[in-house]
Amino acid sequence: MKVVLSIKPQFAQQIFAGTKRFEFRRLVFKNKAVSKIVVYASAPISKVIGEFEIDHILENELDELWYTTKDFSGISKSYFDQYFQGKEKGFAIAVKNPRLYEEPLNIKEKYGIVAPQSFAYLR
Repeated sequence: MKVVLSIKPQFAQQIFAGTKRFEFRRLVFKNKAVSKIVVYASAPISKVIGEFEIDHILENELDELWYTTKDFSGISKSYFDQYFQGKEKGFAIAVKNPRLYEEPLNIKEKYGIVAPQSFAYLR
């Protein structure tokens, strides 16, 4: 099963360049059958640009999560702290086998959905 995640373009580019190996989330999908992430690069790109497999998902207190992921986080500690402000725990999705599409796809035409605020299940 796949989910589509909305990801800021600069972070999506880092994922496909191999420099960002963790995608951070305050909440993740509950369905354990999800094995792939379809990447929707948010504005100004506003297209589905690729996908990756989920290696594993870390759930941890924030200090431990940062310590474990910082070398391949693709973000600064201050950005991490700001993103998780008010939370005690967070999630990091470990990226495996990222594949950038040759041509970006229109999400409505390809999947019949609008861009999700966070994520949406695909069938």
